[in-house]
Amino acid sequence: MAFPRTQKPKPKPRSPLIFFFVSLSAIAFLFLFSSLISTNGSSSFPSSNSIQKIFRLKNLTQKQRRNRHFFSVNDKFLYWGNRIDCPGKHCESCEGLGHQESSLRCALEEAMFLQRTFVMPSRMCINPIHNKKGLLHQSNSSSEESWEANSCAMDSLYDMDLISDTVPVILDNSKSWYQVLSTGMKLGARAVGHVEKVSRIELRDSSRYSNLLLINRTASPLSWFMECKDRNNHSAVMLPYKFLPSMAAENLRDAAEKIKGLLGDYDAIHVRRGDKIKTRKDRFGVDRSLHPHLDRDTRPEFMLKRIAKWVPAGRTLFIASNERIPGFFSPLSARYKLAYSSNYSDILDPVVQNNYQLFMIERLIMAGAKTLIRTFKEDDTDLSLTDDPKKNTKAWQIPVYTDEERR
Repeated sequence: MAFPRTQKPKPKPRSPLIFFFVSLSAIAFLFLFSSLISTNGSSSFPSSNSIQKIFRLKNLTQKQRRNRHFFSVNDKFLYWGNRIDCPGKHCESCEGLGHQESSLRCALEEAMFLQRTFVMPSRMCINPIHNKKGLLHQSNSSSEESWEANSCAMDSLYDMDLISDTVPVILDNSKSWYQVLSTGMKLGARAVGHVEKVSRIELRDSSRYSNLLLINRTASPLSWFMECKDRNNHSAVMLPYKFLPSMAAENLRDAAEKIKGLLGDYDAIHVRRGDKIKTRKDRFGVDRSLHPHLDRDTRPEFMLKRIAKWVPAGRTLFIASNERIPGFFSPLSARYKLAYSSNYSDILDPVVQNNYQLFMIERLIMAGAKTLIRTFKEDDTDLSLTDDPKKNTKAWQIPVYTDEERR
């Protein structure tokens, strides 16, 4: 599979003096690079020492803050493509943040398992359903341009240095990645392996793959995270669900800390309604839903009954929700002091450009609550608003809006 070319960002205008030093550095690099190749005699492949010097030169040009993770001749890399979940059935549709994080976590786990540096896609697609801020939609643009317009920089969501403390990563628009590709082109078949339907154990143990500089993985045609076949075996999960939420970009973490400081001692509740409350008519014209109690259980009058045993009256309750009706949760104010992210626009507006960033901040706030109540149970110890299973059961049932117990 051919690697897609990632266009370098256009350089900003620089002063003549800076331009001179940049040009001088580039000439010096080319001179050094050509001299390294020429020392190899008739071979067209650079030696191990030359590769090491290339990476060493790269490290010297990085800012001190980005200099925590060095690359050497012994480093190897894993590439899964320039889009999360693509190749796969979601290349065009673009799934939500949680779905994409499942895929990204799977890829990071494989890199961790193989002890390789993961080549992180530099952009993440933003599902327009989850982005009320409304990234510009270009109706006359190509699918590639449309995807670019409806995506955001990966490092605007996650802290690459923080992730690299656990799994070393580089972005696919970085100088490091271009140098890996350049080195791979020099080494040819000895450097790059294009693999599909190969287990991670074989990638690790077989010398056919383990000695390659770069493994280019063709992921499952369904979606990336389908590669994690043993996801249900929790002992085999190397990175927990909370890993990526805790890896939020530094400015997002700072915003969350400021809001948490203003909230003080608080509880939190995540109410997922908009994208989960869906009905369809059966052949008799009767509405049915995959989550028959969800609409009822996430209405304020039923929420008050459900959470009373967990959250005492008078407590500050932070609510994160995708409910679009203004004032929908106001009845809860009869018992609690309500707080929303919209109450802190002076902190969030300078930081948040899309709903993915907003939700990542809200997740950090919810994680700091004394008591956290989710919409669905993630595990047996969770407190939840509804007993309906989160996973799609494919069983369309008649919605229940009364206090009657489920049959």
